Amino acid sequence: MEVRKLTENEHFEANMISHVAFHMRMEDPEKVREESKKLSTEDWGAFSDDGRIMARILNYRFNTWLDGQLIPNGGIGGVSTLPEYRNTGAIRTIFEKLLPEARRNGEIISTLYPFNHAFYRKFGYETACWRHDYEFEPAVLSGYRFNGTAELWKPDDPVSEYTALYNRFAEKYNLAMHRDDRMMLEKHLKGEYYKDRKFCYLLRENGNPVAYMIFQDIRHDPAAILSVQDIAWDGRDGLNALLGFLGRFTADYGTVRMFLPACLEMYSFIRTPRAYEIRQTVQQGYMIRTVNVQKLLEIIKKPDDSRFVIRIEGDEQIPENNGTWEVCGNSAVLTDQAPDLTVSVQAFGQMAAGCVSLAEAMYRPDVTVYGNESVLSGVFIRKPILVEDHF
Repeated sequence: MEVRKLTENEHFEANMISHVAFHMRMEDPEKVREESKKLSTEDWGAFSDDGRIMARILNYRFNTWLDGQLIPNGGIGGVSTLPEYRNTGAIRTIFEKLLPEARRNGEIISTLYPFNHAFYRKFGYETACWRHDYEFEPAVLSGYRFNGTAELWKPDDPVSEYTALYNRFAEKYNLAMHRDDRMMLEKHLKGEYYKDRKFCYLLRENGNPVAYMIFQDIRHDPAAILSVQDIAWDGRDGLNALLGFLGRFTADYGTVRMFLPACLEMYSFIRTPRAYEIRQTVQQGYMIRTVNVQKLLEIIKKPDDSRFVIRIEGDEQIPENNGTWEVCGNSAVLTDQAPDLTVSVQAFGQMAAGCVSLAEAMYRPDVTVYGNESVLSGVFIRKPILVEDHF
């Protein structure tokens, strides 16, 4: 089996594989063929002995926030295999080539949206609970008031205030992607409002932008649904402005669907006699993998003067990650010392990003603490996490 990056002329055939695997219709093959030639994303394929593409994986590249720093992040997508080539190890073979190269290219973590958690754990990934979704009637927010101004974004309007507000918001959350104006426009603000029923509002208090909300209008019987697609705010005033603005839609919608970071429980701060009517769903459809253990150990935030020894095990795709590391401040070096903590590569990514605390991780069979627990408990803590971008 040959595995390599695909050429410009091979992207279309790979897209056909994804269309088959994801049950997508292709209305205009020639248009898809031309668009495939413009693909700039890293595209990997596995080939059969007779030269056919059996499977493909896309690896997007972007920067995400982790403990207040922007780090290189690879985003795995388009993972698909033709039915006749499944159970041949094609995806595993691609990962065995892709992940070591990702490390050489400077990636520190890799993330993906899984169809199955167990499948991706085989390649070093672990679950990240990234947000909570809520459903409620707009009248639940009747006690909130927004007295500022709301501006509907229209095509050709500037996007810079949206971008700046999002990045101020996102830097507080691990795994949140950094955006530029082009990304904000092409991924979030695009659309024809009255055709697509998608609306983008910037909220101002005293002339200053404090929040924005992008929502989809969904026709539903007997009442329409306001589905929040993207959201950001500055502090308490910004969040209260959003809640007050949503409370205006009692005559338009029967249900509001919105999300919040997993660390911000709506039940903990909401002030309404109808709080018991709010329904919550936990979203765990995101996974993280460490690509460079040493770099991640150096980057994660730690208490001053902390020192510990950690052993990483079980990385079958990137063997350089396996070993015992002595961590002192922002330094991480291989050592022969006895470890204070032994973890699998799956558990380490989850713990380093702050998806779980040490106390929670210790319930896993692949996490063992031998000593220095007070220091380790200060390093591996739960942290704010939010993912708003798809790839």
